[in-house]
Amino acid sequence: MTPALIALLVIALLLVFVLAKSVTIVPQAQAKVVERLGRYSRTLSPGLSILVPFVDRVRATIDLREQVISFPPQPVITADNLQVGIDTVLYFQVTDPRLAVYGIANYITGMEQLTTTTLRNVVGGLNLEGALTGRDGINSQLRDVLDGTTGPWGLRVARVEIKAIDPPASIQDSMEKQMRADRDKRAIILTAEGARQSAITTAEGEKAAAILSAEGKKQSAILEAEAERQSRILRAEGERAALYLQAQGQAKSIETVFQAIHDGKPDQGLLAYQYLQTLPKIAQGDANKMWIVPSEFSKALEGLANLGGAGEGGSWMDVGSGNGAPDGAAAPARAMDTSDWFESQLPPAAAQPEARIELTSIADTMPAVPSPTLPPTAAMAHEAEAEVPHLPQGPHVTPPPPQQ
Repeated sequence: MTPALIALLVIALLLVFVLAKSVTIVPQAQAKVVERLGRYSRTLSPGLSILVPFVDRVRATIDLREQVISFPPQPVITADNLQVGIDTVLYFQVTDPRLAVYGIANYITGMEQLTTTTLRNVVGGLNLEGALTGRDGINSQLRDVLDGTTGPWGLRVARVEIKAIDPPASIQDSMEKQMRADRDKRAIILTAEGARQSAITTAEGEKAAAILSAEGKKQSAILEAEAERQSRILRAEGERAALYLQAQGQAKSIETVFQAIHDGKPDQGLLAYQYLQTLPKIAQGDANKMWIVPSEFSKALEGLANLGGAGEGGSWMDVGSGNGAPDGAAAPARAMDTSDWFESQLPPAAAQPEARIELTSIADTMPAVPSPTLPPTAAMAHEAEAEVPHLPQGPHVTPPPPQQ
């Protein structure tokens, strides 16, 4: 190989190296900080850029996307002197690559230390209960402090989240016991409230049942009293009608027997025979220890015969014929009218007001609280007496006067 060819190859390699140093490509969402002779020159945006070889130099490549950093648990002492470990998560984004490179040596380490100190200041003013329940307030305070401090570093803090708060094991056990006691307390309260509501509902049901039972007993007593009253009234009406019919029958019987005796003209023998039949009945009494037949028994019979018409005078039972027949002659038999013998002249049972018991519905007449009492017995008797209609009196039967 000739020296000229070697020189050409060296020059070609030098040109390639110079071109490689002169051209740089910046990816999307990144930025490159360029220094010229040791001083900041410019910030390259995404795309193809030309540098001056051996004069310009890329100092750092910065990622412009939002980044997430999780810091390890940091020991923090609360206001009630309890040490807890708190994990934090930080969301940030580089807004100015030049300040991120020249404003701080390592912005990741700076944000970690700043987050730890700020977290201790914020949580140090809260007790454990406030730290556990006030995470949103702690996150807001951390973000405000970090965003205001990292502004000169070319950073923007988007969010700060507390990932975990780990109290000591003894405190966790106490918290579990407290939570269990609170759960038990609420369970006991709910059980007692349920028992109270159940007792109230049961008492209301028993009260309503007692009221309904009292109403039923009251209505039953009223109905029984009304039925007894109507039954007694109807029974009295029946007895009165029976007595009236019996009196009518006796009157008709007496009238018929009396007329038959007068029509039959009894003689002395019949009267003596009847007298003899009556004497044994008189002697049959339990109080009769001794019975003496009179010695003048024949004279008594003769007197009875004279009274019966055996003598010259007429009998006391002699009745004129009343139909033109001569005295002493047998009167012709009369036909008896029996058409009205069994007429009681009482209104029908269905027409009597006592036979109709009209009762309204219990639900319509039931009062709210059963307090009224039944009417007195005297008032009910007076009311029953007032409702009994006056029945017509039966015919008064009088025997006809004896005929001369």
